[in-house]
Amino acid sequence: MKQKIMQAALVACCMAAAGCGQAPVAMGPGQYAVLTVSTSDREIPTHYSAAIRGRQDIAIYPQVSGTISQLCINEGDAVSKGQTLFIIDQVPYKAALQTAEANVAAAKASVATAQLTYDSKKELFAKKVVSQYDLSTAENMLLTAKAQLAQAEAQRVNAANSLSYTVVKAPASGVAGTLPYRVGALVGPSMPQPLTTISDNSQVYVYFSMSENQLLGLTRQYGSIANTLANMPDVQLQLNDGSTYDAAGRVESISGVIDTSTGSAQLRAVFANEGGLLHSGGSGNIVLPTEYRDCIVIPQAATFELQDKVYVYKVIDGKASAAQIDVEKISNGREYIVKSGIAPGETIVAEGVGLLREGTPIVPKDQNAAVAAQGGQQAAPAAETETGKEE
Repeated sequence: MKQKIMQAALVACCMAAAGCGQAPVAMGPGQYAVLTVSTSDREIPTHYSAAIRGRQDIAIYPQVSGTISQLCINEGDAVSKGQTLFIIDQVPYKAALQTAEANVAAAKASVATAQLTYDSKKELFAKKVVSQYDLSTAENMLLTAKAQLAQAEAQRVNAANSLSYTVVKAPASGVAGTLPYRVGALVGPSMPQPLTTISDNSQVYVYFSMSENQLLGLTRQYGSIANTLANMPDVQLQLNDGSTYDAAGRVESISGVIDTSTGSAQLRAVFANEGGLLHSGGSGNIVLPTEYRDCIVIPQAATFELQDKVYVYKVIDGKASAAQIDVEKISNGREYIVKSGIAPGETIVAEGVGLLREGTPIVPKDQNAAVAAQGGQQAAPAAETETGKEE
């Protein structure tokens, strides 16, 4: 019974306190940062993954089989055209050349003998000592001997070439790559890995891919592929460590075929490499500046996505109104270029769009501050008037 009386008294006190207190304050419209849409000219860099290749990368394979008897270079050496790189065991090829030369000498002797026989038969036939058959037989033996001489000479040429192939020389100037085979290793033309690779790195080619739509946009902008190559701006190379290469490059070729598996075309830019900083086989990013004229750029924070479509909230009559827009994504990950959906002069909510709903009342943050400031200025004279009255 006592407990019930205490509970009733507590409820009565709470009600009395509520009656004496102030009424709850009604929440007004939310304050949001807004943005008035306008157009501007922008140069926005676009990044493309790229692969770096030497101006000329030549895989060096031996043309004859044998064991390596001498290495004439080290990995990373700068080599000149015609410089000796490797020497393959020459002993069997020298022997083969000597044999071929001996066969040529024997064939020449056979030709001389057959020539004497034919000349003799020819004189005897003129004196009607031998028959036409004997003369024809001698002539055929001479032709056979000459053919054998030609065959022996061809074998000698092949043997000489094979011997020359034992000295592997650089077909062009450049920098030597790795040397997977050492002295004593058995090598041959059909081996899977080359003896080394010679890379001409005085200039490097940087290959990157562009989507079909991007390529179409460039072609429409400049009028043709030839005009695109002539008028495209210089490109920058972002290296694998995030730094930017100090020399600019030029795009000098665009593939005329779209890769059906990726839907992209390959482009090639060339960069000078006087300091040798760039190496064939490296990777990086091509940074291509893209110019947009009279475009609308808005922050991605002012948008939201619904079913793969992008929307913004326009401020119409002080309320949020969702509107779908068509955008082009920028590689910086912070902005969108708006193709359609909003027009210059319209106002959109710039932040906090994830908390909004259709029809939410919107008070711009700067506008609310201005109203508060005006209210303060108006309140001061009223206070002075009342003070004057009291006096």
